[in-house]
Amino acid sequence: MKFLEYIKTFLESIKINDSWIATGVVYALLIGLLVLLFRNLAKISSFTNEVKGELRKASWPWDSDPKASGFKKYKELIDSTIVVLIAVILLAGFVQFWDFLQVYVVGFLTKISV
Repeated sequence: MKFLEYIKTFLESIKINDSWIATGVVYALLIGLLVLLFRNLAKISSFTNEVKGELRKASWPWDSDPKASGFKKYKELIDSTIVVLIAVILLAGFVQFWDFLQVYVVGFLTKISV
């Protein structure tokens, strides 16, 4: 008797939103995903090994010298970040200027036509 009570308690604890339909759908999707994962495990591991190999070949924006430390190690990364931030600020200013100018011109033209 106690075994059946434990099973009933377990089943009630895994129920989602008090709906057996939602629970069945969710767990069926999870089982389907696990089956797909295990079926394609060889392909997935081959892909991750190829990605690791390509990442080893990549040029990273920090100094690989073990003696370099602190900000000196990340000088190229910091310089590139500053260049990108300045470019974004200039582009935002350019867009804002033209937006302001167009609003002014359209406002002026609509006042003339009325």
